[in-house]
Amino acid sequence: MEEEVAVSHLEGEQELVVGGGPNQGSTVDTYGGRIHVKWDETAAVTPFGQLAFFIEFLKTAGLWVGWVEECPVRYKSPNAPSKADVLGTILLSVLSGHRRYAHVTALRFDGVNPQLLGMTKVASEDSVRRAFTDVEEPACAAWLARHLRISYEPLLHEPWILDIDSTVKPLYGHQEGAVKGYNPGKPGRPSHVYHTYFAAKIRLVLDVEVQAGNQTASSYAQPELWKFIGSLPTEARPVFIRGDCGWGTENMMTQAERRKIPYLFKLKQTSKVKQLIEKAFSREDWVPAGQGWKGIEAELTLTGWSRQRRVIVLRRRIRDELVLMEKKRLAGTTPQEQLALGFAEIVKDGPLYEYAVLVTSLPDEILALAQHYRDRADAENNFDELKNQWGWSGFTTHDLKRCQIMARIIALIYNWWSLFARLAIPEKHAEAITSRPLLLNAVGKQTTHSGQTTVTITSMHAKAPQMRSALQSISSFLASVRNAAEQLTYPQKWLLILSRIFCHFLNGRILRQPKFVPGSV
Repeated sequence: MEEEVAVSHLEGEQELVVGGGPNQGSTVDTYGGRIHVKWDETAAVTPFGQLAFFIEFLKTAGLWVGWVEECPVRYKSPNAPSKADVLGTILLSVLSGHRRYAHVTALRFDGVNPQLLGMTKVASEDSVRRAFTDVEEPACAAWLARHLRISYEPLLHEPWILDIDSTVKPLYGHQEGAVKGYNPGKPGRPSHVYHTYFAAKIRLVLDVEVQAGNQTASSYAQPELWKFIGSLPTEARPVFIRGDCGWGTENMMTQAERRKIPYLFKLKQTSKVKQLIEKAFSREDWVPAGQGWKGIEAELTLTGWSRQRRVIVLRRRIRDELVLMEKKRLAGTTPQEQLALGFAEIVKDGPLYEYAVLVTSLPDEILALAQHYRDRADAENNFDELKNQWGWSGFTTHDLKRCQIMARIIALIYNWWSLFARLAIPEKHAEAITSRPLLLNAVGKQTTHSGQTTVTITSMHAKAPQMRSALQSISSFLASVRNAAEQLTYPQKWLLILSRIFCHFLNGRILRQPKFVPGSV
């Protein structure tokens, strides 16, 4: 744990007090001279001094207390930790960027934030790991799905795009579901797969389903996906669904057409798709598709499809230096082999192109469709952040149930923090690697005098003055919500907060109160 450090000068030497109180210490010789180091294990300090503002955000919106009260965990032993202690420990650990249950130990001597969350103590790593062992999985799934839905439900009544994608989590033990499957990062390594639904642009997680490593195909995720979409009111359904080539299947498109939900998918490089590209190569009606791409429209019926569908063939010329390398590699091969290798087309002494083929039921023009699909790449940024900065790559247990529960808990905390960070940085999504140093990390020392508790914050960030102003502004706004709207319920207060968070998207409008589907949240 990061500790408060004070420096005093004694007869030409420096005394470094770690924690702020007297104790037996050491003398250390440094380039700045000799210093005396002392430890104080009684001071109430924290490395996350600015967390109080986030806790105020959770309290004003009613997000934290509702989540804790509805948690299905039940303890019978009088020595067991409380639900607030366990869930609070998980919250602090995930916000800290931890990836393993063992990292919880680093929080044990935080003397400030646990009590601000209503905790009596930081739970041990074993208490956190075993918390959901005996809980029925359907009860946990309903609890987490409800609170995930609460975090974004009002936003779905605005036009939005559903991004669907999957990511692989390599495993290094003998966990349930740890089997070999599609794993491009570590071929041959057992894994789990996370099938995830995102709200595009605002980068919020709608839901995540953890399955065995050999169930990466979209067919394994579709039952829960359509169940999720079916739980949404008609007016809250996405403008269209977007996914990569793994989702451009007959069943996926048929189900979307049956529900009258438009879609945009990439097609796999099958033989018939390559034949379509060969026919399109000599066409003269290519139109600009943005960022160096050109496109044409066609109709296609693949084997297994029930009907003809609209497709967009896109191509982009590859840079000259890559052309030379590719031509050397393909020297002596036939035109068919050239097309198969790298999915590129070569004309003798001519340019080299890369291709992509999209299938869609949208009526938009080629330029708009190409840009829609390029925007899908933001889903990859979501996975990178959740796996590398939020713990989706860790917190692994032997059973699949707790892995699923922890994945949803992390997604919920990620949503809460992302929304809070947008209050301070409204113009963009700030990833945790940026937002934590700005809005969370700072030395905090708690003191109590005459019944009043004060947390003194010392931030070492270069933008500390700007963030101090932003956090003070957030606190003033939350106070106005509490004071001016005492008669409002928590969902109504949450509408006001979300409207402030996305004021740039809404142009100052207030979000509408959603009509929740019974049993869905």
